Amino acid sequence: MKHKLAFIISVFICTSAICAETTPYISKIIDFVPAPGQFINVIPAYDEGDTKEDIIAKIGSQIIGTGNGTLLSLGAWGGYIIVGFDHTIPNIIGEYDFHISGNAHLSYIEETQRYGGSCEPGIVMVSRDANNNGLADDEWFKLAGSGHYLPETKKKYEVTYYKPSAEMDASTQNIANYILWKDNQGEQGYISKNVFHKQSYFPLWIDADSITFSGTLLPPNGVTGINGYTILYAFDWGYADNYPNNDERSRFKIEWAVDNNGNPVHLDGIDFIKIYTGVLQNNGFMIGECSTEIAGITDLHFGSGNTANFVDKVFVSSNIGKELRINTTIPLFGTLLTINGTIITEINFQKGNNILSTNHLQKGIYLLQLTDACGTSHVYKLIK
Repeated sequence: MKHKLAFIISVFICTSAICAETTPYISKIIDFVPAPGQFINVIPAYDEGDTKEDIIAKIGSQIIGTGNGTLLSLGAWGGYIIVGFDHTIPNIIGEYDFHISGNAHLSYIEETQRYGGSCEPGIVMVSRDANNNGLADDEWFKLAGSGHYLPETKKKYEVTYYKPSAEMDASTQNIANYILWKDNQGEQGYISKNVFHKQSYFPLWIDADSITFSGTLLPPNGVTGINGYTILYAFDWGYADNYPNNDERSRFKIEWAVDNNGNPVHLDGIDFIKIYTGVLQNNGFMIGECSTEIAGITDLHFGSGNTANFVDKVFVSSNIGKELRINTTIPLFGTLLTINGTIITEINFQKGNNILSTNHLQKGIYLLQLTDACGTSHVYKLIK
């Protein structure tokens, strides 16, 4: 039976239930490997016998499904988290694409004419599920923030943290030489332990004598003033936990992405985000090591109904000789119609390449309406 275009309203009713199940927030924790730090084994709390899976489950209860949940510490330089979403976050050129919540606080320092306070910048990386397998196993790209091109910034940096042979008690005094680290530049130092946080700073669910991280090292941002108080200065833009959550500079653009050689790349969208602490610095016992904290991530385009957002996710062959080809990064509901609005067929398109035979169609002009899970749709003109 043929239907008229007016009855396509049923498509929106069907997809609205799917849309209700999606969120603009993190939907899964893929990996979490913190570096040693004063909040490790505390947020989230480690219970004896916890495995990595147990810790990831606890993290999920804190930051999945919310843009600003319970704070999570990544520890010292290199400590990271990888998260995924139940949809692709689109890259809308010229707009901010997602927001990362942290706990940075700052003010404008007149003496230095810079913004500073408690800024603990985290480097942000993004990845697209190019092979459509739902795993974060495709190429990663770094968002090149303002510190990326500084001469002091070190690329291809590596640090190994060594688990203490015996836990040190900081009940009565601070411990300067607590957790040893060595880098690939011939330098070494320690993560200190203070009397405010007396638990082990080495992640107890990791059954290894050391942890090694690699990535980009930003220049130290902590400066001790004449009063002895350390100010952690903000980088201009492009890092997590670097500006307050209500500041525009806690938002990010996918168009900042660069490859391993520092060359700009274009991604039409991303499915995974990795954040790791970008600075290796001891800021005294009152503040401790620089450690990025996050509390959630929000897709800033979610539910916007932005047509450009939708079109960037889909490729449709406009010339349909023997077949119609659709390459999409999101599931879609398709309706093929005559130029007069009569429905020929309705079909669900899955992520990836889809091919629909058009041998049965006569020469002429057709319309293809594609609708995503949230009811956003776009109509393509096809010619045979």
